[in-house]
Amino acid sequence: MAWFKKARKPIATSTAEKPSRVPEGLWVKCPGCAQVIYNKDLEKNLSVCPKCAHHFRIGAAERLRALFDDEWTEHFPNLSSNNPLRFADTKQYSARLKQAIATTGLKDAIIVGTGRLDGIPVVIAAMEYAFIGGSMGVVMGEKITRAVEMALDARQPVLIVSCSGGARMMEGALSLMQMAKVSAALARLDRARVPYISILTDPTTGGVTASFAMLGDLNIAEPRALIGFAGPRVIEQTIRQKLPEGFQRSEFLVEHGMLDLVVDRRDMKATIARVLRFMRAETAHVAPPTRVEVAAAPALQEPSR
Repeated sequence: MAWFKKARKPIATSTAEKPSRVPEGLWVKCPGCAQVIYNKDLEKNLSVCPKCAHHFRIGAAERLRALFDDEWTEHFPNLSSNNPLRFADTKQYSARLKQAIATTGLKDAIIVGTGRLDGIPVVIAAMEYAFIGGSMGVVMGEKITRAVEMALDARQPVLIVSCSGGARMMEGALSLMQMAKVSAALARLDRARVPYISILTDPTTGGVTASFAMLGDLNIAEPRALIGFAGPRVIEQTIRQKLPEGFQRSEFLVEHGMLDLVVDRRDMKATIARVLRFMRAETAHVAPPTRVEVAAAPALQEPSR
């Protein structure tokens, strides 16, 4: 057999990949500046890049731990959807719920807790984006409404941390009804002169933005958070125009009067504590209305002339 017909074994190259000795999950690459960050250092910094201040998305439990002082109590943990419309698309809605519950350990996309924020008793509801995109269904509306009513009885401030893709389409009109339900509860809270602070994080869109996320006595957002009703790509395709740079981001919305503040996550707790103390001082001399007065007060006041 001629030499050029002989089968030859491939020569091993020095560029062959060698198994890494570094365990996976110890480092993370920042999407903002490409900095490689040690995971534990990132956690200590509240999941904010120490170099460029990019805010990574975090879960609802992490939000509550960052805002409460020490121990806090969870409320209504066992409320879950029963698939009222028997919805199915490419997959049964009940199957999606089971998968989300198994992945997150939660029964729905929100956690309600009570505790102290810098010594101030508060009620906080935080959304979990990993649970079907933090979408708002019947359970979320019910839990937020109960949280507001609990805060109203105890006269404690309410904080809602929004992180949601909007109304949950698998629950149809029942999901959209939660916009009015929660807004009505917040109106009663407002008439009772109990503070409500809305914290908007990336992303806050759809029916959540169109209702309670924008109804706070103070609306605070994290830096560069996407906040809007429809997404920017949908708007561009609808109006056939190029949107301005930074459209629907926190900084853009503050400049155009849709938000009050943009606050770094690391300063969020101190800022809220300062705001709540100011609100408490301003209302200290005002006698709280009775339950009858709150119930009888009109939802909308006529403008003075």
